[in-house]
Amino acid sequence: MAKVLVFIDNPGQVLKKASLELLTIARSMGEPAVAFNGELHDDVAATLGEYGAEVLYVPSAADLDDYLVGPKASYLAAAVEASGATVVLTENSAEGREIAARLGIKLGAGVITDVVAVDPDGTAHKSVLAGSYMTTAKATTPVSVLTVKANSITPEPAATAAAPQPVTVELPETATAASARVTARNEKAASGRPDLSEARIVVAGGRGVDGNFGPLEELADVLGAAIGASRAATDAGWIGHDAQVGQTGKTVSPQLYISAGISGAIQQKAGMQTAKVIVAVNKDAESPIFEIADFGVVGDLFKVLPQATEELKKRRG
Repeated sequence: MAKVLVFIDNPGQVLKKASLELLTIARSMGEPAVAFNGELHDDVAATLGEYGAEVLYVPSAADLDDYLVGPKASYLAAAVEASGATVVLTENSAEGREIAARLGIKLGAGVITDVVAVDPDGTAHKSVLAGSYMTTAKATTPVSVLTVKANSITPEPAATAAAPQPVTVELPETATAASARVTARNEKAASGRPDLSEARIVVAGGRGVDGNFGPLEELADVLGAAIGASRAATDAGWIGHDAQVGQTGKTVSPQLYISAGISGAIQQKAGMQTAKVIVAVNKDAESPIFEIADFGVVGDLFKVLPQATEELKKRRG
């Protein structure tokens, strides 16, 4: 069976859902191991075992987060050598893709990004050309590196579970020598909403909100959803750029994506059209978003969304 290494980066005290998805995929491919970066809490180690991690690697240096991605790629390369892995799985985040690219160079490995499903033989299914087509790809190199989009599958625990014991991986002395170091951090205030990249439900607004995300936020809070936005809305300064969904923003694959006041240009579609169900609200019946929407409402979002919010509140008592 193939040896599959899953890179899990700094999850805090609770593993992210995307990490559990990667472990579930790894089990379907072969023998899963984890290359872990961050503070290893007992609960985290137990959860790793619950989802099938047989071996757990940790770096000899505890300060990898004080540098940009270079040292993490070096650590992951050393973990690949220690584990004998032929497949590496990482998140499809901006940092995850950069680490994958650097790892590919270090190992001479094939790198496949934007993956939404993986067959047991390592064949990857991915979206291409701004999400217009689905293709399959498989690396022919001894090691392949895949970055997998969040919400691609439902995480499933393993049949048997045992917390793996950490195995230290020695980093090369040159790993941090020429890397840029982080000198300060400012924590973003928590909104109480789920992370956009992992959310099962996303409510997104565009130019049509005209600077007022209030109705979207109220609906999102009732649904337990994350807030997203088009580039037009973020460029206008109505919401932070970390909420941008699209070709130049984040890619999301939620169970439900509610688009309000977004025309649906191809750049926006590229970031969300793999959502399981898409609901569009727009005053313009000719908006491109209706071409991919499962359900469409032609109407004023400032009338439609509050009605939906009130109805949901009634149904929830």
